[in-house]
Amino acid sequence: MKVGKIITEFVVAFILAFVVSAIVSLLWNLIAHDSTVVDWGSSLRLGIIFGIIAPWIISRGSKREQE
Repeated sequence: MKVGKIITEFVVAFILAFVVSAIVSLLWNLIAHDSTVVDWGSSLRLGIIFGIIAPWIISRGSKREQE
């Protein structure tokens, strides 16, 4: 797998996980606590974790298909 493709997949997975996590955090705080606070730390960590894991799983799957 080429480095450019891995970086692109990291960025896409990071942005998607970060945005979804931030929205869920905001909605949870609105519903449960009546406040409009977003947990940016958790959103950033989740985005980084998914940004690393998603390209890794995709690259492992493509290696198995080539064999």
